[in-house]
Amino acid sequence: MADRAQIHVATGDAVARVALEDGRAGEAEMSLEGSGAVCVAVDPHDPRRVYAGTFDDGVHATDDGGESWRAASEGLEDGRVLALAVSRSHQEDGTSVVYAGTEPSNLYRSEDGGRSWRLLPALRELPSERNWSFPGRPWTHHVRTIALHPSDPDWLLVGIELGGVMRSLDGGATWADHNPQAHSDAHRLLTHPLAPERVYEAAGQGIARSEDRGASWEAFERGLDRRYAWAEAVDAADPDLWYVAVSRSPFAAHGDGDGEARLMRSSGEAWSAVDDWGEDPELRRMPYALAALPERPRALVAGLRGGPLLLTEDAGESWSRLEATLPDIRDLVAAPA
Repeated sequence: MADRAQIHVATGDAVARVALEDGRAGEAEMSLEGSGAVCVAVDPHDPRRVYAGTFDDGVHATDDGGESWRAASEGLEDGRVLALAVSRSHQEDGTSVVYAGTEPSNLYRSEDGGRSWRLLPALRELPSERNWSFPGRPWTHHVRTIALHPSDPDWLLVGIELGGVMRSLDGGATWADHNPQAHSDAHRLLTHPLAPERVYEAAGQGIARSEDRGASWEAFERGLDRRYAWAEAVDAADPDLWYVAVSRSPFAAHGDGDGEARLMRSSGEAWSAVDDWGEDPELRRMPYALAALPERPRALVAGLRGGPLLLTEDAGESWSRLEATLPDIRDLVAAPA
């Protein structure tokens, strides 16, 4: 079983690279300082290719695991990139197709490693578009999350903050508008190669799951005492082992103090808390990013607002704090080292 991984973290200003080996983290290596990096995604077919979306500077990409970066935004007319997803099922000339979601809510696709992008305009033609509005900046809205199917290159979901979950069955050429069975304030949508029909949703109104590629949804909330959900992850080897970070309110979750948060775990039909990692004030911040370690069943990295990184290797029964020092955490991904 692999015991090494590379963690890439968007800090809101830069990208940090942290080597993880035998449960211990090396020193964080910073790059792209001043870029405003807010989201990251790794190519499932080439773990050395990583993309970073920034708040106003488009997309950057690395082909060498973070040693160096290149601008990757030609044709990307919206510089504020808040969501990225790299396809497991769609390659062009040996390169994985990558999608970028922006503010305002546009979706772009690249088939050449981010060197050029093409707008998929039909997303903005949905009837509900006139009602999309992000509470923090009500004059605009954005693509917060993108989910791709593990084996069907034509299927994708997009979560609009705030507007709903939109579904395409033809690679973004046409879209089905939001199904009210799903939560409309989708913060994270995930799929899993071992449960290809399933979609997992963490949203501002709660948690939901689909067993038919997003055609229908059911709330999945037994055991919750708070419902503002932000980050989520699913175990690499077990699609039923699901983690979601929840808070009592967006103000607590995104604030600088106590996040009023819990990290929840489900292995079936109910949730239980697994965030027994300490009561220090910095450890009660919101778990802002979660990543299951590839090829490491039951291993999960949790990144808290303010910078702490925590590791469990037994599905949350015990935790260790990683020594890497980070200024903040907005998103993270894990790749094989």
